[in-house]
Amino acid sequence: MLTTPSLKWLTDLNVFAVNRLTAHSDHRYYETLAEAKDGGSMTMRHSLGGSWKFSYSVNPANRPEHFYRMDFDCAGWGDISVPGHIQLQGYGTPQYVNTIYPWEGHSDVRPPDIPTDHNPVGSYVKTFHVPVHMKDKPVHISFQGVESAFYVWLNGEFIGYSEDSFTPAEFDLTPCLAEGENKLAVEVYQRSTGSWLEDQDFWRFSGIFREVYLYTVPEIHVYDIRIRTELDESFTKGTLYAALTFMSPAPQGVKIVAELYDAQGRLTASAEGGASAHQAELSLKADSPALWSAEQPYLYTLYIQVYDASGRLVEVVPQKVGFRRFEMADKIMRLNGQRIVFKGVNRHEFNPRRGRAVTKEDMLWDIAAMKRNNINAVRTSHYPNQTLWYELCDEYGLYVIDEMNLETHGTWQKLGAVDPSWNVPGNKPEWQDIVLDRAVSMYERDKNHPSILIWSCGNESYAGEVIRNVGNYFRSVDSSRLVHYEGVFHNRDYNDTSDMESRMYAKPADIEKYLTENPEKPYISCEYMHAMGNSLGGMYKYTDLERKYPMYQGGFIWDYIDQAICKKDRYDREFLAYGGDFEDRPTDYYFCTNGIVYATREESPKMQEVKFLYQNVKLIPDRNGVSIANENLFVDTSGYTLEYVLLHEGRELFRKSVEAVVAPQTEERVAFEWPTDEELMTGAGEYAVHVAFKLKESTLWADAGYEIAFGEHVFRVEEKADSADVGAAVHAPLRVVRGDVIIGVHGNDFTALFSKQAASLVSLKYAGREMIALHPAPLFWRATTDNDRGFGQSFHSGLWYAASLARKCVGIDVAEAEGEGSVTVAFTYQLAISDKVVVRIAYTVYPDGKVRVRSDYKGAAGLPQLPIFAVSFKVPADYEQMEWYAMGPLENYADRVKGARLGIFRNQVSDNLSGYVYPQESGNRTGVRRVNLTNREGRGIRIAAAAAPVECSISPYTAFELENANHHFELPNVHYSVVTVAGRQMGVGGDDSWGAPVHDEYLINADQDMSFEFTIEGI
Repeated sequence: MLTTPSLKWLTDLNVFAVNRLTAHSDHRYYETLAEAKDGGSMTMRHSLGGSWKFSYSVNPANRPEHFYRMDFDCAGWGDISVPGHIQLQGYGTPQYVNTIYPWEGHSDVRPPDIPTDHNPVGSYVKTFHVPVHMKDKPVHISFQGVESAFYVWLNGEFIGYSEDSFTPAEFDLTPCLAEGENKLAVEVYQRSTGSWLEDQDFWRFSGIFREVYLYTVPEIHVYDIRIRTELDESFTKGTLYAALTFMSPAPQGVKIVAELYDAQGRLTASAEGGASAHQAELSLKADSPALWSAEQPYLYTLYIQVYDASGRLVEVVPQKVGFRRFEMADKIMRLNGQRIVFKGVNRHEFNPRRGRAVTKEDMLWDIAAMKRNNINAVRTSHYPNQTLWYELCDEYGLYVIDEMNLETHGTWQKLGAVDPSWNVPGNKPEWQDIVLDRAVSMYERDKNHPSILIWSCGNESYAGEVIRNVGNYFRSVDSSRLVHYEGVFHNRDYNDTSDMESRMYAKPADIEKYLTENPEKPYISCEYMHAMGNSLGGMYKYTDLERKYPMYQGGFIWDYIDQAICKKDRYDREFLAYGGDFEDRPTDYYFCTNGIVYATREESPKMQEVKFLYQNVKLIPDRNGVSIANENLFVDTSGYTLEYVLLHEGRELFRKSVEAVVAPQTEERVAFEWPTDEELMTGAGEYAVHVAFKLKESTLWADAGYEIAFGEHVFRVEEKADSADVGAAVHAPLRVVRGDVIIGVHGNDFTALFSKQAASLVSLKYAGREMIALHPAPLFWRATTDNDRGFGQSFHSGLWYAASLARKCVGIDVAEAEGEGSVTVAFTYQLAISDKVVVRIAYTVYPDGKVRVRSDYKGAAGLPQLPIFAVSFKVPADYEQMEWYAMGPLENYADRVKGARLGIFRNQVSDNLSGYVYPQESGNRTGVRRVNLTNREGRGIRIAAAAAPVECSISPYTAFELENANHHFELPNVHYSVVTVAGRQMGVGGDDSWGAPVHDEYLINADQDMSFEFTIEGI
């Protein structure tokens, strides 16, 4: 056993664990059955979390080398919190990079070497007294997560060394413990050989970022437990196998009792047995066991009780158990016999203040948010998570791809090109042990969680023998799960590494091509719909495949939460920072903000689409009833109340709740029962039928009444041909003043002024209040989204930016319509980008004060696609209250509107600036029938579609102000509400964020003629 530590270990492929205890299951254990059933904190654990003394060094040469010695005084050192990252507590610099290694451009090194000039070292010291109840017992220490390599001393004696940032490292402290105060010293290195294996797309931190605790064990201790459940072909008879490993050989006469209790606390099965040296095995039979699934996460509790030869209870191990079978059958992944579809998301552990040192509260929020939004699966990208996360997935019901801590992206992919010339681990046998160790550590800790269906061999590390051997290891120790690895896509010689075809960011057409060519494996997208900024457009193209191809089995959105860090600007105002904001170079800047949840744990508007497209129950209503397709595998709809609502022009007319029990995997139709004594659906206008399933009872993740599924049907009732406009208001005729520069149109209590010089409407007053702060102008540019940037929108279509800033008026027409008493003032514009492109905006003023605006675009060949075809103007910022009759309630776009519904919604202008970390286009609504923009007194204007619905956004900022800000704090103070009414805006896309264009049907071709109309009137 090595006892003399060496810095050479940091680059020695053969040294990654010195004196580290063998990996084992993450079970709890207690001394009495009452404690075990209570399930509280373990008395045999003692947390060392809290404040530690700390010293930071930029490299090993500057570290306090002998700080672990008893005579070294650390009293003058600073303090640091454990768990926590060094770089988020005032030491060093957070750095964000995606594929490249953090030292690129600074150090010319190749694996396994690491930079020596900048390898930050954190020296930690904690003093403690052994708790009274641990005296005279063996005492061990558990580090649940330390990044990326660390050495441990106790009372001046070397204890051990470990790499692998995301699985526990445990050591025996017993021989070095002292009476009274003990000095624990930990030296943490940010970079080691392991750093080459941890090139994940995340912030590069270091330190003791997960829990640290002392623990002791009973005299007879179950060190490891392996639970395996098996079901017969009918799924009605189950067998539970428990294999126990003791820390030291069990004495003669030891008895093991296993009792299985159901969720109601009733004993359902039991067994007894003895122990042989280090091992013991038990099995229990379960008749008609309740099966575990994400839909019904039914858990039994197994109590394993250890008695010594005298019959004294020594230890109790409580273990949650789920009966389920996951397998590949007929080339389809099946859970409990049913084809499974993963409606998944990738999740980094992240908190904007604590980095990857996430709390229990963070995890509870995350899992509840996932369940509320119909997410049924999570991939632990790209490392094992805290144990509590798996416990929550077991309890709440989420399917898990558990991914080992491996990514070597920067060794084989450069600027998107595949170049595995110096890839690790590849086929290099010297990397086998260090890589396999990570797989073993993950498997041994996590193996008893029923939520884990798939082991993943890591992420984006190309392919080769080393990773294939990892996959074979998982198969050799666990027949109850499948093995995943996407990297074989780049080298099909190692195709057998993965049990399923897994790809990243494949286009829908590419997926269909695979599925129609008689594939050997089912398909999943381990990453799809890159949710960076304003994204997720076209997601339905993927989810539509679920019902078309049985071998399409879902995917995992990239990703769950923005990795943005709280920071303060020069004026001491807090903002969310991304890569580069800490002067970190190299960096990949804002590429860390890909979440459907903001870093602050607020759902982004993108979640509206996720929730709808992932719902397991599809509701398709019409005027008379609703077709219900229950796509759940195991549960009927008895847990929900069916509610249907009739609205007329957005106003509710009728609401009713009924029972509708639809069996899983079946479809039924429910007829609506409209009242017979009321005249519904007879008046002219637009109607909407909203149908929803709502929870009858509260769950762990939502309250009773929460809507889990939704459907909508919209229809019109036309006005009867013989109806007459009775009692129409009579308005005074308009007065037109044709000045040399200004054309004035005056009516009863309103005025519109048009300027020949400005070539636009420059004033619109209702009751003496000016509504035009900046005159309307044609707009062809939207603030570039993250996906637009990745596609090169500014390069391809940047001329429309210039066209939006300047135009030449080539014609002004004024016409008075005698019959209706209206006046039309029209401006024709020519654009510098092409003498063939002509835009005409006509304003027709009516005696009642309504202004009809029509924009006509004459297209021309040879021009790039337009981001938007709109008219934009400013009103004073006091007009900030909005009531929409449109698709909502949250922002939506042409290719991201499936989850929206037609209704009346209210918000404020500031709400329409979505929290995307990098300012960009946001807040749009499609299907706008009308929107009221008023001040707090209820005065203002109404904008309404004149014919077909329009798109509209009302924002505190112009497209150009957003375009030229890299952070929200760079945006100017708010002085205006910016109204943008569009005939069309291109979709937001999201297949990926580095080159995928918006799908063709959601682009705006410049060679087509277009027009749209809307009205403005005073309120």
